[in-house]
Amino acid sequence: MTDASALPEPSARRVAALDPRAVVRSLRLASGLVLFTFVFTHLLNHTLGILGLAAMEWGQALFGWLWWRDTSAFVLASAAAVHVSLALWSIYRRRSLVMSPWEAAQLGFGLLIPPLVTAHVIETKIAYDLYGADGTYRVVIFHLDQSVLRHNLQKLLLLIAWIHGCIGLHYWLRLREWYRPITRYLFAFAVLLPGLALAGFIAASQEVSALALDPAFVERARQAVAPPTPELAARLAAIRDYTFLSLAGLLAFTLAARQGRAALEARKARVQVVYPTTRVRVVPGMTVLEASRSAGIPHASVCGGRGRCSTCRIRLGAGYHHAPPPTADEAKVLQRVAAGPNVRLACQLRPTHDLEVVPILPPDIQAADIRKVKDYAQGRDLDIVVMFADLRGFTSLSEHKLPYDLVFLLNRYFAEMGQAIETAGGRIDKFIGDGIMALFGVDDGPEAGAKSALTAAAAMADRLERLNTELAATLDAPLKIGIGLHAGHAIVGEMGWGRAVSLTAIGDMVNTASRLESLTKDLGAQLVFSEDVARFAGLDLDQFAQEEVVIRGRQTSLRVAKVVDARTLKA
Repeated sequence: MTDASALPEPSARRVAALDPRAVVRSLRLASGLVLFTFVFTHLLNHTLGILGLAAMEWGQALFGWLWWRDTSAFVLASAAAVHVSLALWSIYRRRSLVMSPWEAAQLGFGLLIPPLVTAHVIETKIAYDLYGADGTYRVVIFHLDQSVLRHNLQKLLLLIAWIHGCIGLHYWLRLREWYRPITRYLFAFAVLLPGLALAGFIAASQEVSALALDPAFVERARQAVAPPTPELAARLAAIRDYTFLSLAGLLAFTLAARQGRAALEARKARVQVVYPTTRVRVVPGMTVLEASRSAGIPHASVCGGRGRCSTCRIRLGAGYHHAPPPTADEAKVLQRVAAGPNVRLACQLRPTHDLEVVPILPPDIQAADIRKVKDYAQGRDLDIVVMFADLRGFTSLSEHKLPYDLVFLLNRYFAEMGQAIETAGGRIDKFIGDGIMALFGVDDGPEAGAKSALTAAAAMADRLERLNTELAATLDAPLKIGIGLHAGHAIVGEMGWGRAVSLTAIGDMVNTASRLESLTKDLGAQLVFSEDVARFAGLDLDQFAQEEVVIRGRQTSLRVAKVVDARTLKA
């Protein structure tokens, strides 16, 4: 594939001034929050049934004052209309109906809610407005109790609406810093509230069953819910049927429109999205994420393709200059992760020409992992400190050890050295045979990294001494270590393939750090660090024994400090 990193800044990086999709997302969020609040307060009202039917009806009066006034009722009805309309619009816009399980659950539940809620609203709110029907809980529950099916459908309605809202709320909030620590408590509440509401509903139903033993109550309840005239009864039935038919017609029209668009697009010239291992031909207008899903290519997308999480981002290759410009929202997300000029969001990019793409993040990344993915993960030029450490004389030592003893010894050594490095703030890059490569200052800069690296070197020497004492009976000679430290510019990023992807560094300074570790043997030192490390750490190199060394591959010599016993750095 073409190396897009060498390409100049394209016109595609220009940001569109107005993004209709951002308006749609804002409307979906606002309408969803209104409806979620309605369901939330309705469930709270039901929980009062645990205290008794009177408490439940007191809450109903408060609930009615909150939601059934002209202004709030208008807001609620508008939110419902907008939310349903946008759900149908999202179905139409999708070029592929392949989606993650949670998206499918949310969409499926959302489509079930309108028909379920229609009958209930007609029998309560609309019936009350038309002929002043008694909408108190004792009458409504009595009416529902006459039909097991309707009783269970009402419970199912509240449960489905609550789950639908909770899924949406969770996937809106889960990328926020403050949300994750309280997720388990909110999940417990999300499970507990409908359980309490169901318990309240059952308790109230039992109380109504006791009232129904009185024939006078039964007669009043039946009169309270029955329309006074056949004309009103027919009118309610017509409203119900018209609403059902309208909802079914809108859904059918949406699906038919999708098929019609697909038929028209099938006649258009297709574009190729070229992945590292395959090619996918798609119609213009399909996003790269939709192309991945339609072809069964695993692709990260924590937020479900809403352009919030940045996990679907891709690096562009050939065809890079023909990519349409990012929207304002996409540009904002890319800026947040400090993305390079050839990086875009797969869920937002709709190729109009053949385009090479490489997904950057692993397809199984989770929301909890997003904050761990730094902007340098995709490749950055950073000033860092690199450490190489190696056991001295390990080859001869291994010749006299059984495989089990050798593995045990290495694991004990790696555990001690790894703890010393990580406690000091370093990152273990890799274990290479009996050697260790570690990075310092990746997150907090070279000054802090240099100090941490020297602290780690001293701790490693100290732990090695204790390990030698602990294993003295099994060692023919004490273990010895050589540590090299160098600081400077390196390319830092996640490199590798498959499960062998890790954060590492490459560059001349990395090779120099390795050479300094090799020099510890020739210089008779346990630690050798460069003047660059001393400079970043704020140390005076003159307080150490020094050498001018020539590093293979460098045109100039390098001044280094040699420390016979790294434990002295702790003083």
